[in-house]
Amino acid sequence: MTKIYGHRGSKGNYPENTLVSFQAAIEEGVDGLELDVHMTEDGEVVVIHDETLDRTTDGRGLIKDLTLAEIKQYSAGSKFSHLTRYGKSWDNEKVPSLIEVLQLLAGTEIELNIELKTYVYTYPGIEEKLLSIINEFGENRKIIYSSFHLPSLIRLKELDNSANIAWLLHNPISNPSDYMQVFDLESLHLAKDLVLHDMFQPYQELSPSVRVWTVNDEQELKRMLDLGVDAIITDYPEKAINLRVKN
Repeated sequence: MTKIYGHRGSKGNYPENTLVSFQAAIEEGVDGLELDVHMTEDGEVVVIHDETLDRTTDGRGLIKDLTLAEIKQYSAGSKFSHLTRYGKSWDNEKVPSLIEVLQLLAGTEIELNIELKTYVYTYPGIEEKLLSIINEFGENRKIIYSSFHLPSLIRLKELDNSANIAWLLHNPISNPSDYMQVFDLESLHLAKDLVLHDMFQPYQELSPSVRVWTVNDEQELKRMLDLGVDAIITDYPEKAINLRVKN
């Protein structure tokens, strides 16, 4: 059965990469969560998509130049007041640490896809820090580390040969199965356009090892379910789960 992963939680209806968004996705019945990580000036791993606070919070500045305490001063929910489910309580949402998300998941079997945003800033030491956090708080749940930046994935694998690594792609590659074997990839995470068009043909045999992002349209969701990909990453997990039941 194709799994449903909530993209940055339940991003279509809640402030992305916040605890309220992750909690909503959990309640909607997701099989997995997808989130993004950066590292702060004081070496903490935080869950936020961009290199800066500017777009998703009421603060400003580069994550790498701010401490966790400084980042926690700002609201990670107030900028999402345009969403129909907005409530004033969102204004109290903060950028969560990865540890806080793992604590939220405690006692569940929900899988976690951690995307390393290391293609602009490499954050030296982030791979070691991630593995340390997962070792302490991961509760043996399935963790997938993904990135567009292949060196980060290779470093993770060198540090922990059992780590599940997945290469994020939005452009086609030749002989994808060769990449998977040589780099010991657990999966490929493909942009939906790669799957919806003829470019997907070389990946067809790899469908059980493919997760597809970000799929929100009903017809496209049905197409992914019919293809039998391992997982769909979506902004609207509740919709995708309902379609899977009907499919």
